[in-house]
Amino acid sequence: MNVIIKNIPNTITCLNLLSGCFACIFAFQGEYDWVALCIGLSALFDFLDGMAARLLHAYSPLGKELDSLADLISFGLAPGLMAMYFMAHDSVFHGIDSAYQSWWALSALLIPVFSALRLAKFNIDTRQATSFIGLPVPANALFWIGICQAGLHMESPVCGYAIVALVIIFSLLLVSEIPMFSLKFKNLKLKENYLRYLILVAAVLFLSLWGLAGLAATIGLYIVLSLLTARKR
Repeated sequence: MNVIIKNIPNTITCLNLLSGCFACIFAFQGEYDWVALCIGLSALFDFLDGMAARLLHAYSPLGKELDSLADLISFGLAPGLMAMYFMAHDSVFHGIDSAYQSWWALSALLIPVFSALRLAKFNIDTRQATSFIGLPVPANALFWIGICQAGLHMESPVCGYAIVALVIIFSLLLVSEIPMFSLKFKNLKLKENYLRYLILVAAVLFLSLWGLAGLAATIGLYIVLSLLTARKR
């Protein structure tokens, strides 16, 4: 029985990984809504495995390493492939030869590369027990869901180059030394969680106004609030 209990969090982590694998498959098919759903499920499982480990006192070195490997697929590779396919196959680069467009699209592979660096850095950094230093990979994945959804409705000739610039900026944010507050609630007290409640309210507002594209605005607000409150933490 102890063996079963010990492996419940790892099983949930494997569901995170499995959802990420499905997200990668849908990314190659250009099914952006399904990619978003699978990444969303991965985020849910990523939250639940930590909760299960705390409730069951089932922490293990294996679980820590497995969690990072699952996150790399679900929140690094999957959004990277989605952005790459989007840049290569949708009309985001207007007036440019398709061959050159494919080369520009390869820049999206910086997302999984820097996500791997971010996760490796997190695993050995003792400063990130209650908050983050650098953009968390799940937040970055949500941002790219929003950007790809927003890009479907844009026909500006600079759209493609703006996405390339965002790839570079957000890749650097992943490995930056910028303090970011955690979005996980330890209790429901307003005083201790006002930033988290603000993000939740903003997310509901942005999603109601712009659909999944509102995720990009939500993560943008998260970064801004982290920058504004960094010195207070």
